[in-house]
Amino acid sequence: MALSSDTTVAKAPRTPRVRRGAGRQHHAGPLTYVLLGLAALVSLFPLYWNLVAASHSGERVVEAPAPLLPGPRLLDNLSFAWNQVDMGGALINTTVVAGLVALSTVLFSTLAGFAFAKLPFRGRGALLTLVVATMTIPPQLSVIPLYRIITDLGWVDQLQSVVLPSLVAAFGVFFMRQYLIEALPVELVEAARMDGAHSLRIVWHVVFPVARPAMAVLGMLVFVQSWNDFFWPFIALTPDGNPTLQVALAGLGAGNHTVDQAVVLTGALISTVPLLLVFALLGKHIVGGITAGAVKN
Repeated sequence: MALSSDTTVAKAPRTPRVRRGAGRQHHAGPLTYVLLGLAALVSLFPLYWNLVAASHSGERVVEAPAPLLPGPRLLDNLSFAWNQVDMGGALINTTVVAGLVALSTVLFSTLAGFAFAKLPFRGRGALLTLVVATMTIPPQLSVIPLYRIITDLGWVDQLQSVVLPSLVAAFGVFFMRQYLIEALPVELVEAARMDGAHSLRIVWHVVFPVARPAMAVLGMLVFVQSWNDFFWPFIALTPDGNPTLQVALAGLGAGNHTVDQAVVLTGALISTVPLLLVFALLGKHIVGGITAGAVKN
């Protein structure tokens, strides 16, 4: 029996083509290791030269060509820099200030970011715009009114004058808000409310576990920024009173008419070592939290 011309013949489904090499584990080639090695050398060279400069005299550091090998004066420069200013007290002050600022910024930024991301309230968009707009204001504009406030409160040369103005940052609020929008399903919050959980319990048992990777990254960034902050601490604190490390470094190496650059770089080396220890001890935990937050179930 002949088939009519308008009869359509069903076609068999096409088998999807599998790309060759799909699922295969790729290994880095020699060029990759060469590029990574060069990037590591370029990144570590400033730290290495800081160590070299700290082991020479001030006259040798400023000579041309600059020294590239360690010298014999490292211990002498370390002892001189440690005793010329209150380096031990400055180290404790900086640890306290950076730790408090990091903890408070992470806590308040997570709470505010959760509110902006998942809690509906009137004026949320306008308030978020106002918070982000504060990032465009140069910090130098707030120095005079802020200094008058701490003067009236009697906080000059006190650590609270450095900690309290930095309890929360607009960048941290925006950072946590953007993370929680994608990482925290609104159904999870609604399910917790249906189970009778109040807001603080939701934050503690739902928001904080989900936001932990971003909190670790934000805490690391804020801690490093606060550790290296110089502008406002130099105004609010004094090198001879209650300084942080960066303020104490401003008084290092001062002589009659010149500054001993070797001693200054020795102080910079002292201020860098604690940060390196923090990264060495907590680097795996921070990276592990980041990678854990990148996996979706």
